[in-house]
Amino acid sequence: MSTFSYLQASSLAEAAKAAAASEAKIIAGGQSLLGAIKLGLAAPEALVDLSALAELKDIRRDGATLSIGALCTHATVAASAEVQQAIPALAELAGQIGDRQVRNRGTLGGSLANNDPAACYPAAVLGLGATVHTDRRSIAADDFFTGLFETALQPGEIIRSVSFPLPEKAGWQKFKQPASRFSIVGVFVAKTSGGVRVAVTGAGPGVFRASPLEAALNQHWSPAAAQGLSLRAEGLNSDLHGSAEYRAALIPVLAGRAVAAAR
Repeated sequence: MSTFSYLQASSLAEAAKAAAASEAKIIAGGQSLLGAIKLGLAAPEALVDLSALAELKDIRRDGATLSIGALCTHATVAASAEVQQAIPALAELAGQIGDRQVRNRGTLGGSLANNDPAACYPAAVLGLGATVHTDRRSIAADDFFTGLFETALQPGEIIRSVSFPLPEKAGWQKFKQPASRFSIVGVFVAKTSGGVRVAVTGAGPGVFRASPLEAALNQHWSPAAAQGLSLRAEGLNSDLHGSAEYRAALIPVLAGRAVAAAR
């Protein structure tokens, strides 16, 4: 059995100091990290628990931006009247993550820091062109996700909040794995002031933007414009849940449904 030290931080500064002082792992809801520890896939020397930090649990709208604290649970985001009014698709996405236990323990920041290739939140963050704010800096969504379970976060860097620009319209569609409820393919579509953004999760080794779909929807915002495309399967995942070709065919179908549901 592995052993480790444990600290429940009373402030963000204390958490950052503890994380920098050792080979510590930051823990929020623990839905990813605790499972990895139980399976022997992670063996941290120390855990720094952020769960007591009320400053990371705020949801507020400031003009054309919605800010959500890193410790907000999926259930909190889904139930938030502020989120439902500002970006309905984001509330819908949060309400479809995992099961009740996961939604009531898992957090926005934890999901983004873990960057599971089939996680839902990365698609919303990338699709909306959000900005991830840490205890050190602000990172644009296009620069944040760097690979399989990899992000631009430096060791010990802690996510504080995420700011989402309010879109004109946005929609989310997910074809889920029935047991885990992770996305076999998930597509987030947003019509923004800077153009259409389409982010795909579950289909590849990490979340990515679908440029052909963005180009088609910028020309004509309609379900038919998305569903009429054929995407290449090269580089997409192929596993027992679906081949790369299956996922390639599913992406434009879900994108069209997301456009139809967008509001």
